[in-house]
Amino acid sequence: MSMAFELSAGFADKVTSAQTTFRAVMQAMARPGTVQRLETGLQQVPAPLTAATAAIALTLFDHDTPLWLDQATHVAVVTQWLRFHTSAPLVNEPDAAAFALIADPQAMPSLQGFALGSNDYPDRSTTLILQLASLDKRPAFDLSGPGIRGTTTLRAPLPADLLAQRDALAPLFPRGLDLILAAGDAIVAIPRTTRLVAQGDN
Repeated sequence: MSMAFELSAGFADKVTSAQTTFRAVMQAMARPGTVQRLETGLQQVPAPLTAATAAIALTLFDHDTPLWLDQATHVAVVTQWLRFHTSAPLVNEPDAAAFALIADPQAMPSLQGFALGSNDYPDRSTTLILQLASLDKRPAFDLSGPGIRGTTTLRAPLPADLLAQRDALAPLFPRGLDLILAAGDAIVAIPRTTRLVAQGDN
């Protein structure tokens, strides 16, 4: 595949695809733990991005959304594709980012290193987009909180210490971090208001 093709590949129908993706992300946030499928229409995206991650980037990123990339995504083909399609400025420090793309969650920085917002402006936090191998395989977690009736089950290979790090941030509410998990063309959202417990630990 040529670089020219990679830089030109985006939504075939920008308006409709962006609207559809935005609605899916909002639905995922409103119903934490539920899998939402994105009809991206994207045939190919620069590795290691998934179709869902690329669609989110095309929909939510722009020149006003500083972006932090982990080592796995900070490669030339991805950075050029993102700059061409979104104009999102890349930042070197996680706490300066509005969004963070993480293709290797096992090696991600501590959650404390990202922007947590403030009490007056909790929305000025980093939204983390974690790419995972799947959203339908163990380990399993119980989710509870706003938008969830009782509890719901999430199956995803989350980093082993992610839950403890999220628990440590809970007393800072309304400050905190929102997570979007992506695998293939699917996403799941875990807002800061959602309690996440490994099955068997509660």
